[in-house]
Amino acid sequence: MTPHRLKVLGALAAPMSVIAALALTSPAHAAPQPQLAVHGDVVKALAQSVRTGDVAPTDKKDVTVSLAVRDQAGLQSFLKQVSDPKSPQYKHYLTVKQFADRFGASDKTISQVTDYLKGQGLAVGKVSANHLTVTASGSAQQLEKAFNTHLATFHDNHAARDYFANTSAPTLPATFASQVVDVAGLNNYTVHSHFSHANPAVKPSATADASAGLDPTSGKAAYDLTGLNGNGYTGSGQTIGLVEFSSYDQSDVDAYDSNYGLNVSAPTVVPVAGGTTDSSGAGEVDLDIQVIQALAPGANIKVYEAPNSTAGDEALYSQLVSDNVPIVSISWGQAESGTTDSQRSADDNTYQEASAQGQSYYAASGDSGSDDAGNGGTSVDYPASDPYVTGVGGTTLSANSDGSYAGETAWSGSGGGTSTFYSAPSYQSSLGITQREVPDVAAAADPSSGWAVYTGGAWQEIGGTSGAAPNWAAFTAVYNQYAAAKGGAKFGFANPTIYNLAGGSNYGSAFHDVTSGSNGAFSAGTGYDQVTGWGSYDGQNFITSSLG
Repeated sequence: MTPHRLKVLGALAAPMSVIAALALTSPAHAAPQPQLAVHGDVVKALAQSVRTGDVAPTDKKDVTVSLAVRDQAGLQSFLKQVSDPKSPQYKHYLTVKQFADRFGASDKTISQVTDYLKGQGLAVGKVSANHLTVTASGSAQQLEKAFNTHLATFHDNHAARDYFANTSAPTLPATFASQVVDVAGLNNYTVHSHFSHANPAVKPSATADASAGLDPTSGKAAYDLTGLNGNGYTGSGQTIGLVEFSSYDQSDVDAYDSNYGLNVSAPTVVPVAGGTTDSSGAGEVDLDIQVIQALAPGANIKVYEAPNSTAGDEALYSQLVSDNVPIVSISWGQAESGTTDSQRSADDNTYQEASAQGQSYYAASGDSGSDDAGNGGTSVDYPASDPYVTGVGGTTLSANSDGSYAGETAWSGSGGGTSTFYSAPSYQSSLGITQREVPDVAAAADPSSGWAVYTGGAWQEIGGTSGAAPNWAAFTAVYNQYAAAKGGAKFGFANPTIYNLAGGSNYGSAFHDVTSGSNGAFSAGTGYDQVTGWGSYDGQNFITSSLG
């Protein structure tokens, strides 16, 4: 940050004479309560931005206040045991209430936070069932007062975009500030991108005969799900939650189902933090839904829709863990370097909770290869890089004339590399890795071998790692149904299950090891790699290798 910009931001402070005057007019001349800052809660882009003005005092803003996990050491110990096949606690997961009672914020902390927010004139919403988030809303002026910061408008010269943000870290009373991890909603810099791309060689068509790409028959054949579906293992009784920051048109999904004769239940929309009226990513939502219906037609789908913001993001993930949705597919993300420390901490808490509750989270690893940030270096996408999320990369799929699997090569767009922020989790450290690497697995993503999707009233062939994440989510629904029928444990926190199986003698049959192709800086090879992870799955063999 330049000295000039520091001077501008510093000019926001009131002169000492004004502060003294205010103190004299306060009740009983009481000394102000000590304040502590929420660290890491200022967007890094301020350093490359020009301030253009102030947020209007009357502008209404929504915030999500994320609270710290109680007994972080105890949670880490539990997660280690629940993921260890040798532990008596292996896959003995917690309910939401059990998590809240053991690791959620205390009733005292929740009362302190909510009472303070109400005292500042903010409208306080619900406290999440996991006791880790509180939502609130108010005018910009009220928020500035409550969090002792200033909201200004900026222009980012590097990204060529305008945004608003807090000019300093929010502060809160010292009595409970240490229990607040993040105050999301004080900026709108974060915008999640979706990772779906239409095949430019295939023009949209209103007729199915003109479409290209994987469909319910060829998709199941390629990933060895045909026999499982034929025996009734269609994901029945399982629920998959979709993370979405766009709405969609159900009539497009209905047209897809009708064309392929799918007897499926319509997805349920779950609005979070007011939901969204933005439909610009409708094609993404259609892709997510239709891939799941193609591979796991018996599964229930819940579409969680939230505003495309950090506040919407944190409220959405908190809702997913509070609802304890067994399987979650995430096709939206952002460059890891574009996140704030506080945002990652808040999200990571919910991902840890998901792991403790046995939820399986799959996130697209991005479609920009090894340079997710687009700055000429190597970088990865978030949240795929979080250790408690399974990052799903992309491949170019080849099929035999009967639709069965012929092979895969690494897709050039497959996001992958090394995290800047996370050390290697235990399931990766056995590979000699010191920093978290992504992706963990992969599936078809190249738009030239993508999925036939009906969106916007027309058929298109669409790819991207956005098609790979729901592919793995659909497979997990089939796996969980099979496990329930055989008296086995559900997939649960996916990475330990994946790495344990991949490291054993059944790797060659349970997975399709992708050994050729690159994403720029990294190349695919035998076993684990930073382009396709362990590769894609062979549905029948993966399940029988794990469950018998």
